[in-house]
Amino acid sequence: MSKKDKHREPQTPKGNPRGLFLWLWWNYLWPYKGLLALALAFMMVEGSMFGLLSYMMKPMFDNVFVGGDASDLWWVGLVILGSFLLRAVASIVQKVVMTNVSERTVGDIRNDLVSHLMTLDGSFHQQHGPGYLMQRVEGDVGQISKVWRIIITGAGRDVVALISLFGVALGIDWRWTLVALVGVPLMVLPSILVQRYVRTNARQARDVAADLSTRLNEIFHGIVPVKLNRLERYQSKRYRKLTDRRILTETRASMGQATIPGLIDIMSGIGFMGVLFYGGGEILAGEKTVGDFMAFFTAIALAFEPLRRLGAVSGNWQIAAASIERLKELLDMVPALRDPASPLPRPEGVPQVRFADVQLSYGDQPVLRGASFVAEAGKTTALVGASGAGKSTVFNVLTRLVDPASGAVEVGGVPVSSMRLQELREMFSVVSQDALLFDETLRENILLGRKDIPEDRLNEVLEAAHVADFLPRLDGGLEARVGPRGSALSGGQRQRVAIARAILRDTPILLLDEATSALDVRSEAVVQGALDRLAVGRTTLVIAHRLSTVRGADKIIVMDQGRVVEQGTHEALLAENGTYARLHALQFAES
Repeated sequence: MSKKDKHREPQTPKGNPRGLFLWLWWNYLWPYKGLLALALAFMMVEGSMFGLLSYMMKPMFDNVFVGGDASDLWWVGLVILGSFLLRAVASIVQKVVMTNVSERTVGDIRNDLVSHLMTLDGSFHQQHGPGYLMQRVEGDVGQISKVWRIIITGAGRDVVALISLFGVALGIDWRWTLVALVGVPLMVLPSILVQRYVRTNARQARDVAADLSTRLNEIFHGIVPVKLNRLERYQSKRYRKLTDRRILTETRASMGQATIPGLIDIMSGIGFMGVLFYGGGEILAGEKTVGDFMAFFTAIALAFEPLRRLGAVSGNWQIAAASIERLKELLDMVPALRDPASPLPRPEGVPQVRFADVQLSYGDQPVLRGASFVAEAGKTTALVGASGAGKSTVFNVLTRLVDPASGAVEVGGVPVSSMRLQELREMFSVVSQDALLFDETLRENILLGRKDIPEDRLNEVLEAAHVADFLPRLDGGLEARVGPRGSALSGGQRQRVAIARAILRDTPILLLDEATSALDVRSEAVVQGALDRLAVGRTTLVIAHRLSTVRGADKIIVMDQGRVVEQGTHEALLAENGTYARLHALQFAES
């Protein structure tokens, strides 16, 4: 999390707009208070020019147009010109500064949110898909960015403009001002009801937007199965249905937003009519001058737009509040898997791995039922068994992606729950069936941001992982982009990149999860050779369905329905004529 986390206040009651804004201000706007003060100062200058302009209507009409004093024409004109020039400069400066502050704060929120989401447990990410989380990071934060610029601009420019304009109006005649505001009480209750309506529909709109992002994520990531199963029309209908829901909710929210400025229009119209009838009689009677009326009329007319903008702030804020609630809910989530209060140091050297009576369930479904085994230090231990036997769960428990309900899991004699998560996971290199590659260059996918790797060491790694075998065929070599999820590379090439990463990490424990199962015979031979060299001098655990790949393991652990039912070497397990022998016979009968 960012350095601003130490300022984060306790959870704000849900639905408390004032509390939500204070939370936002304290955590993300306060660090830029200097720039905000500068922007507000120029906003106040810009807003005050409205009052000066309306006030100049009185001398312009009374002294120049009615009084015929040509000498006043110059100074009145220069003051009006100066007010416009000053307003233009102030407007430019405050917009540039506010854009800078807005982009900085949006970046801070997004960085904090992404960093925090990566700390949350696997169960959270199972319940919230990538599309949902992308919408939270991009869509919700974008809504907040728009609104606080409107709120701050409203506070700095529009409020000052209204103060200066109503100051001029009150200076001319306080009774006229009261008449102009006679419609205000009529809009209070409708405004409150409209704000609640906007908030409800805005939250629904954000929900639908998240569903749309999730649907897009599923379509584009699964485009090949979609095409092969002729699901284009089916997926289009589902997406269109969500689009229709979004149109409905967005339209309702927009209607609520537009209603508040509309109420202000009605109030202003009533006020103008009242001033016209009340003030017109005083002018005809000679009690007020034409300049008085024009200055007052200009002040009220110029106040019309700031009032409408401030009215719109309320509707916009309700939309933003729905997004802020969601973001705060995410940021307030605490991961279940955390560092211990008094962590133990990680073991030195190449460690032994030990499971003792480990129990784990996902909901009501038992996954590990008293699993017990030892993976000897510096040797290769294979985990085999049918799908659903609990093999991958062993890896998840070992790396603390999930904690067991009971039992002991130790690395080098130290319980994994007693180590810092970062130190624990620094002990593992993982090569899985689906090598995770990013849409970056091949070099970046191997180095993953490391700057301490000399070129000769990198070349050694490329040779050892057999990446150098296909490197000349890539346009750009190490600087070639590998495409989304490594789509520009073959399966065997992606696996070799994953092996190169593991060699660079140089960790004492190596986890291989079906690392060659999706490869053809030739690619499998190359990758298996690289894996065998990588395993030397490390404690290696291998998950494999194809028993031919684990014949040479020092120990084979046979799992069935979350239990360890057999263990030993390949030859010893065949001689027992048990579960392993039946799996072996079945596979070779099929082949």
